[in-house]
Amino acid sequence: MTTDVVVPVDEPPPALARRRSRKGGTLGRYILVRALLVIPTVFILVTMVFFFMRSIGDPITAALGGRLPADQLQERIHEAGYDRPIIVQYIEYLGNVLRGDFGTTITDNQPVVEVLLKYGTATLELAFYALIVAFIVGIPFGMIAAAKRDRWQDAGLRVSAILFYATPVFFAGLVLKLIFSVWLDWLPSSGRASVRTELALNRGDNTGIYTIDAIMSGNPAYLSDVLMHAILPAITLGMLTAGIFLRLVRTNVIGTLSMPYVDAARSRGVSGYRLVRKHAYKPALIPIITVIGLQIALLLGGAVLTETTFEWQGLGYQLTEYLSRRDFAAVQGIVALLAVIVALTNFVVDIIAALIDPRVRY
Repeated sequence: MTTDVVVPVDEPPPALARRRSRKGGTLGRYILVRALLVIPTVFILVTMVFFFMRSIGDPITAALGGRLPADQLQERIHEAGYDRPIIVQYIEYLGNVLRGDFGTTITDNQPVVEVLLKYGTATLELAFYALIVAFIVGIPFGMIAAAKRDRWQDAGLRVSAILFYATPVFFAGLVLKLIFSVWLDWLPSSGRASVRTELALNRGDNTGIYTIDAIMSGNPAYLSDVLMHAILPAITLGMLTAGIFLRLVRTNVIGTLSMPYVDAARSRGVSGYRLVRKHAYKPALIPIITVIGLQIALLLGGAVLTETTFEWQGLGYQLTEYLSRRDFAAVQGIVALLAVIVALTNFVVDIIAALIDPRVRY
């Protein structure tokens, strides 16, 4: 007589449970290692920014030199502690950064963190719109280029991707302004919104993100005005990233289409469109997620020129203003804070990539 062993349905087999346990533990170690790597990354970036900015002299002399008498200038330098040994300044600066204090601007005496909160929302909004443009353009056209591999459509799209990536942001912005704002008079040429809309959205409590504030106001005219102002800056900045996405999607779709299971589906008469849509679409998105952290850094760098070109009042625009005033204390604080944001963004993206991409080993 045989005895059947009944395994409860709601409990996994012991071997499977052990594998899940090991997998969870391994993922935990991976997250811990990535988190620990953020610390030296941020440390190196902040250190580089500090010593690079100090290589051109103390910030007060750079900002106020020639506008104050020598005795008053030296008094300001002494009060700020810039006459102390550089290593002492560096240790104090690191301590302040650990407390979330990135310094104070010299020309308008604002904490750098407040500058980030005030103008960072505008840059965040622009980067969000630019990513939407990059996804809308890069993913579909990358799939088309792969489906039409080595044909004239593929060649044209690859050349376009190179042009998107290689064209200077400020030049692309000026061309778009000339065509759509000056010649055709379809879109506004500068600003985040019209003066009337800005005054309305800046009343009372607001998020600083004009799209959300316009929706919360319940006035469709405000939302339309905000979106119209965002079109040209978003296209200018988004096309830069769209070129990268297009090439990534094309390469990965072509790789997927050469897999044995795709050849088997093709032999069964599955159409090329269905092969791309069903079998190659999702794998092509994985590399975009894995490099999106790097694209955030690229977008923040491109935002400086885009915001200046379109007078978009964000961090990039404010950074150029502080540079023109030679307020290197503000520049140092903003750049260091942006470096921290980029490092943390890459950490989050690495974790997401590990969770969704089976090719990541952890």
